[in-house]
Amino acid sequence: MNAVSMPLNRAPSRSALVWKTVLLGSPLVVATVFFFVWRAQVNHFANRAVESYGTVPLFQLINQNGQPFGSAQLNGKIWIADFIFTTCPGPCPMISTRMSELQKPLEKTDVHLVSFTVDPARDTPRVLLGYAEKLLAEPGRWDFLTGAQSAIYNLSEKGFKLAVSDGSEEIGRPVHSTRMILVDRHGKIRGYYDATEADAVTKVLADTSHLLREQPK
Repeated sequence: MNAVSMPLNRAPSRSALVWKTVLLGSPLVVATVFFFVWRAQVNHFANRAVESYGTVPLFQLINQNGQPFGSAQLNGKIWIADFIFTTCPGPCPMISTRMSELQKPLEKTDVHLVSFTVDPARDTPRVLLGYAEKLLAEPGRWDFLTGAQSAIYNLSEKGFKLAVSDGSEEIGRPVHSTRMILVDRHGKIRGYYDATEADAVTKVLADTSHLLREQPK
């Protein structure tokens, strides 16, 4: 009687093990490479000169906690600002996401984040608080400000040199800049960054790092 051939459980070949290791390790390698490339970009931009574009005028508004907040609370701090509104169907979610991405890299600094609403009639402190919570905004580090529309629009136009409109002559919604603005410890504007551009966060972080060295706490 001929012996019945039985299938053998062969150990995976060396090449198969190598490929398995490569496939499993690829995401980690890609993430590591991406991190070092990003850091290299930040360091590259950090060596460029940071210009000055004028001084932000004194202001006081109300934050998401219903507390007065303005120049007095930002005095002596480096801060980054943007203009948004919570019901924005356009670029605001991207702008706010970019601002949110700044929190982790700046967590060990005293850099402050400030978001001004351009729709204060709807964006009450309570509404802004809910918006802040959705963005996982760090309390005491990122403030969302509302107040009189005239004060906010005047600050945008004459203070930050940014265009703003209530949208009455366009589509009935506020129209505002997509830029983030970097302000130094002396209240001087040191940079503008279009939040819709892919390298906006990299450039903001680079220039902020430059200011932290130029103006230590």
